Amino acid sequence: MGLMGNPGHIHVVGGGLAGLTAAITAAESGARVTLHEGHRTLGGRARTADGPYRANEGPHALYRRGPHWTWLARRGLVGPVVPVPPLEGLRFRFRRAGAARRTPPVALLRLARRDPHTAPVDGTFQEWATGQVGEDGARAAANFAATALFHHDPGALSARFVQERFRRLASFPPEARYPVGGWAPLVERMAAHARGLGVVVETGARVDTRTLGELARTGPVIVATSLDSARVLLDDASLTWESGRTVLVDLALRTRRGDAFVVSDLDAPGWLERFTAQDPGLAPAGEQLLQGQFPIGPDARKAEGAARAEALLGLGFPGWRERTAWRSEALADGRTGAVDRPGTTWRDRPSVVRGDGIFLAGDQVAAPGLLSEVSFTSGLEAAMLALKAAGQRSRTEARGTMGKVILEP
Repeated sequence: MGLMGNPGHIHVVGGGLAGLTAAITAAESGARVTLHEGHRTLGGRARTADGPYRANEGPHALYRRGPHWTWLARRGLVGPVVPVPPLEGLRFRFRRAGAARRTPPVALLRLARRDPHTAPVDGTFQEWATGQVGEDGARAAANFAATALFHHDPGALSARFVQERFRRLASFPPEARYPVGGWAPLVERMAAHARGLGVVVETGARVDTRTLGELARTGPVIVATSLDSARVLLDDASLTWESGRTVLVDLALRTRRGDAFVVSDLDAPGWLERFTAQDPGLAPAGEQLLQGQFPIGPDARKAEGAARAEALLGLGFPGWRERTAWRSEALADGRTGAVDRPGTTWRDRPSVVRGDGIFLAGDQVAAPGLLSEVSFTSGLEAAMLALKAAGQRSRTEARGTMGKVILEP
């Protein structure tokens, strides 16, 4: 994995999945790497709550056919993961016309077989899917796909973009594998691996515009933060891209036999999942942890998403109010990954290369993938480009030193 010569020193700002991937990749190639994380703990949005309820910010799943899974597996970092228990698949519920149904519409099954490359980049998903399975089927498919989009109007997005995600979500057997204990154990494994490679990990180390300039004088810098934070840090107004606005609802309910595993809202974008079905350790014995996401429009209030969550709870979890032991709600605004409008692809998002030895990584930059895979692929790309830049810088400095020695009397 090493490169010829000394790749030099590389700084990574941000200790989430993108930053850890970048740090590991650079260190594996022989670079000296320092990772700067402003918070006291690593993980970014891949943090898991402390305490008896191990909730995450949105779904915490790895997809077996994705590049992130392969990269982690080669390094022994996947760790314990669990699939959807087969019997729980029978407890999948779909909200359609206000009622709970046990089977999905035939249109969803038909559309799941369509190759994403047949969907146009320039058209909307609603228009394209309507031509495939009819208007009602297209709307239901768009709402089903919202669990990987976090957007209030999935049908208005690029047909290619939505179909790529819809097909992977609807695959059978399911691609998703759930890290036992949530994201936190995976982050800990990645951090331990990074340290084992010699990465210096500094937590509580906030980087501002001034300190960023100081870091850049010693080597390339990979900014692996949210796009909003990167825009401020780099003082670059062009660092914008559309994201979703989603209400995250977490609940712990006292266990009851017969509860649903998932309730997918096909009338509007929304998803509620019982994560303790596959990982009972996420909540105390006798309780079950539910997590859901409910996208809302730019002018809607958080209460709208919470009300839609309660509608799904009523369909899949009878008596949920009396059984609630804990509840938490949050609004994720612009923190849920990139979405592509018609006429755009991931290649149109902010470039990884920012100039002057600065590189960008995160879930809203120019990199392919589903959910956390975008952070991974951008982190990998940023690291490889930073290594190249560091090598060029080292060679230039070496030539300058050699010339100075030759010219000295």
